[in-house]
Amino acid sequence: MNKSEAAYAAHLDECLRQGSIRWWKFEGMKFRFADNTFYTPDFNVMLASDELECHEVKGFWMDDAKVKIKLAASLYPIRFFAMRSLPKRDGGGWKREEFLPINHLCQRHGDVVLILT
Repeated sequence: MNKSEAAYAAHLDECLRQGSIRWWKFEGMKFRFADNTFYTPDFNVMLASDELECHEVKGFWMDDAKVKIKLAASLYPIRFFAMRSLPKRDGGGWKREEFLPINHLCQRHGDVVLILT
């Protein structure tokens, strides 16, 4: 766990104490796209409403990471979010970006998903 992820884990612990979430796990799930192609979100979070979300903590994005989270959001019935730490001068906290399914950009061919650009 890197420094940003540790800070987010502390934030999730506070959310747990406040009752806004029921549970969280670091790198607790792995999503399979194809043979030897997986995506492991940084955090799995169970909200107080019993909804499951996946949170990715990022300072910056590598191209393949953004493609993987977009693909996961399109293939799995779970909400995916990127969380970015806000500077203290801007009030601190976390900025949340949701990745919506891109089904209109995907075509399934058996076990293969093509992403149209």
